[in-house]
Amino acid sequence: MKSLLVLCVIQSMTLVALAQPSSLQDLVKRLPASEGVKIYRAKEIITLDPAKPKANAVAVIGDWIYGVGTLEELLKQVKDDGATLPQIDETFADQVIVPGFISQHDHPLLAALTMTSEIIAIEDWVLPSGTVPAAKNRDEYLVRLAKADRERSDPNELLLTWGFHHYFHGKLTKSDLDKISSTRPIIVWHRSAHEVIVNTAASKKFEITREWYDTLNASQKQQSNFDEGHYWEQGVFGVLPLLGKAIASPRRLQDGLRFVEEYLHANGVTLGCEPGGVLSKPMQDAQNAQFGDAATPFRYYFIADGKSLTAMYPDDRVIEETQKLSDWGRGNTAILPRQVKLFADGAIFSQAMQMRDGYLDGHQGEWMMDLGFFQRSFRVYWDADYQIHVHVNGDAGLDMVLNTLEENMRRKPRMNHRTVIVHFAVSTPQQVEKIKELKAIVSGNPYYPTVLADNYSKQGLGPERADSMVRLGDVERAGISYSLHSDMPMAPAQPLFLMHCAVNRTTMSGRVAGPNQRISREGALRAVTLNAAYSLKMENDVGSIVRGKRANFTILSENPVTCDAARIKNISVLGTIHEGRVFTVSKPKQDHSQRQLTPRNEQLAEIKRLNVLYEQRLSRMDSPANGSVSLFGFVDRNEPAICAPGCTCGSRLLKALAAGLSIESTSND
Repeated sequence: MKSLLVLCVIQSMTLVALAQPSSLQDLVKRLPASEGVKIYRAKEIITLDPAKPKANAVAVIGDWIYGVGTLEELLKQVKDDGATLPQIDETFADQVIVPGFISQHDHPLLAALTMTSEIIAIEDWVLPSGTVPAAKNRDEYLVRLAKADRERSDPNELLLTWGFHHYFHGKLTKSDLDKISSTRPIIVWHRSAHEVIVNTAASKKFEITREWYDTLNASQKQQSNFDEGHYWEQGVFGVLPLLGKAIASPRRLQDGLRFVEEYLHANGVTLGCEPGGVLSKPMQDAQNAQFGDAATPFRYYFIADGKSLTAMYPDDRVIEETQKLSDWGRGNTAILPRQVKLFADGAIFSQAMQMRDGYLDGHQGEWMMDLGFFQRSFRVYWDADYQIHVHVNGDAGLDMVLNTLEENMRRKPRMNHRTVIVHFAVSTPQQVEKIKELKAIVSGNPYYPTVLADNYSKQGLGPERADSMVRLGDVERAGISYSLHSDMPMAPAQPLFLMHCAVNRTTMSGRVAGPNQRISREGALRAVTLNAAYSLKMENDVGSIVRGKRANFTILSENPVTCDAARIKNISVLGTIHEGRVFTVSKPKQDHSQRQLTPRNEQLAEIKRLNVLYEQRLSRMDSPANGSVSLFGFVDRNEPAICAPGCTCGSRLLKALAAGLSIESTSND
């Protein structure tokens, strides 16, 4: 294996790096002649360029970085290039400029639906409208839920809430919710997004009747409790079609996606990505309508869901069908070419990951793709030279991924494959060594130890495995490239907060989980900038402040690399520069659900079209015999389940919701 890797390294050294412009004239060729140089001064600029790690001025021309250094150096450079006198901007003279933050892995649609509900979660959520405090135990949860009920004057208005977690808040049943209100419909959406609990009023409103329950198949009934109003995994995907029109109307999606845009910008994001989102052209169009126009302060990219594609098509059609997605983006959105996401085992919030030594209570994890399906899918995309991102949480799941990668490296060696180990919840030191040997990279979610280590050390994993979750310290010491992500709404999409979690590993009780797995502050900054770009094969364009790259910067009140480590999460984001355009960050205090909505004109037509289609069928639940045509695309109710219990990819969840949002297909869509 080592000789194989040496060969790959030698071959990779023969590649010619993407050339960067060497003079102002090279840059001007890309820009209108009227564009000039603008120099931004700052207290400090962290470039992440080894040749010039710090500066106090950066010059921009159009979308691009013209130069970095001192003001005197840049003025001389402009003069030597024969350019006109530059404009000097002192706006950020007292602030710190870092490379633009990259939100490497989020789920905008799922975040849109959860973040616009009544949030009562196990942790604080810091939103543009203010901080929603945690409900840390059962009593706090029930008090907050009762308060949310009282604050709604109409006794018949739906109360939809997200964030409940039985490991923190105890068992919740229909009778508990009936004590909150016997008239108001209440839907409690679990923190994992894979369980719901409804009260009697909601059961009546949405026709969740005993007769309906009797129509469920055996596996759906096994994961439902009609008397307690509780539906999970297969059961939740049976009931969601009845709840879909309440949870996922076009209006809620519109409001939610607008919230996601504001949220990402408020946290300094200049580029975002969703690996493996829902495979639906109408839903992609809805995201394009919000994120695609020139006024959006970031670009947003999507990576194809290879699990769904290989489930739908034979091997000889998979790549052709994947490539058909290439034109699904618009404006500031795009599908990343020749990248795909696959899935190994289940979700950490559901304790559905596959564990070598099992769980303390004896329950079993779940496979999202069984071994044969995973190996087939991996091989198809590997042979087509795709970069493969793999969702994996348990150490047994990681065994499957690394063994499959090794088999394919032996069968068909590839240089610079950059296979991404995504989430990386539970692993061993030996597996870290194998990741390095196989030249894979890691995208870790550092929030897991923060929010789960205290609880999981007592339930499910035990102290040793819980405290060593997301062992990025070992990864950093091994010299493996790693990035950080939130998987929002599984964690807040706040790059500074993710840095804070990875650097400090402070749990909800205030202790440090796995001190030797903490990472350096510069490593954390790289993980949400340059290394995140590397994981998406975009490091030649973004991720550091270097001449010839895109002018993407995040403006901060303090330097996260040199400040007290405990203060990283408290650093203020004051604005961003995205491709040369300045976007300030405002801090609205009003509830985002109450503010006035002012959709952009070019979004309005699409929003109106979706609303018209939705209203056409809002009151009708009948649909084609085998499925429904919906905002989420055609939903085949006879299609075999692609996702296993514990899945957090959102695809099956949204498809289930879609069955409750049936609309008529029109010729002018």
